[in-house]
Amino acid sequence: QGRFTLLRDTRTDGSFLVHHFLSFYLKAGCKVCFVALLQSFSHYSIVAQKLGVSLAAAKERGQLVFLEGLKSCLDLVFGEEELPGQPSPLQFLSGSTSDLRALFDFVRVSLSPADGDSWKGPVLLVDDLSVLLSLGAAPVAVLDFIHYCRVSVCYQLKGNIVVLVHSNEDSEDEENELVVNSLCHHSDLILWAEGLATGFCKDVHGQIKIIKRLSLRQAAEQDVVQIYQYKIQDRNVTFFARGLSAAVL
Repeated sequence: QGRFTLLRDTRTDGSFLVHHFLSFYLKAGCKVCFVALLQSFSHYSIVAQKLGVSLAAAKERGQLVFLEGLKSCLDLVFGEEELPGQPSPLQFLSGSTSDLRALFDFVRVSLSPADGDSWKGPVLLVDDLSVLLSLGAAPVAVLDFIHYCRVSVCYQLKGNIVVLVHSNEDSEDEENELVVNSLCHHSDLILWAEGLATGFCKDVHGQIKIIKRLSLRQAAEQDVVQIYQYKIQDRNVTFFARGLSAAVL
């Protein structure tokens, strides 16, 4: 409880980690607010079915609150009328405001406990935060949004936050790298998926670096770093130590 997990990918697609956490928390009986900025609901639903979870059923019973970012963007860009009293969570796109307060309010209201709720704990899942920068949000606004979400979800509601960001150390996108580096300093756990430096391999799709930020809780502690390689299959992911893949053995 109260943990902030950062999913970071470089030279590869780390979305398999998002699907894992989404199905994991729904199976665990947690209340999930999923801010999906990258794909449609049907995409996540199809993958979740392979993992044994029905997103449609979770929405119906009130366990999953799903923000379909692609649809919200189109509604704002093409001037669809907003429901009275319900401004779009992505209101900053209209130019009327530069902050992400509406998005934070959406998360806060979605995860606030209601009478009769029996969910184990609130979870905020974001896929992926880099899209907000691409849509024109300032780095300071994005970091403020995450800060207020941590205060509300992690500290007040004793829940968890999982956020995916894309990064490229050779990139000229300084704003994105600023956000990524800042989030790394404030994360309790970092799962960093990287593509292989040697290129494509059919038996090894990449490597994942697991960084447990013990220094965040206790200044004298050293961070624990573990590195594994992985292969993505149809319904699961296989992890193994470096040099122990089928291609080598």
